[in-house]
Amino acid sequence: MSETDVCECAVIHEETVAEVRKLMPDEETMLDLADLFKMFADSTRVKIICALLRTEMCVCDISALLGMTKSSISHQLRLLRQTKLVKNRRDGKIVYYSLDDEHIKIILDMGLAHVRE
Repeated sequence: MSETDVCECAVIHEETVAEVRKLMPDEETMLDLADLFKMFADSTRVKIICALLRTEMCVCDISALLGMTKSSISHQLRLLRQTKLVKNRRDGKIVYYSLDDEHIKIILDMGLAHVRE
């Protein structure tokens, strides 16, 4: 840490703390948000999300695209479904996966813009 990273004052700005406290999301919402961002902490899940940005795909197609087993892709898709990042639909014997809503694209686009800065 550099000297500029350390605050040397011992004063608590109570008005600021009180104002921010009122605006903070509740604990359950914070935990849900942390769980959402954990999904983006795995490169395989990010690759799956990037693929599903383009079109809906079945496990076999995602497996072929990423060069991974269907089992490992299914495991990641299950996690992504639990956090409502992807959804699925059945068409006969085939289950297709797609992004759950437009927010996921916005989150990924913002992350990519930040990383490429």
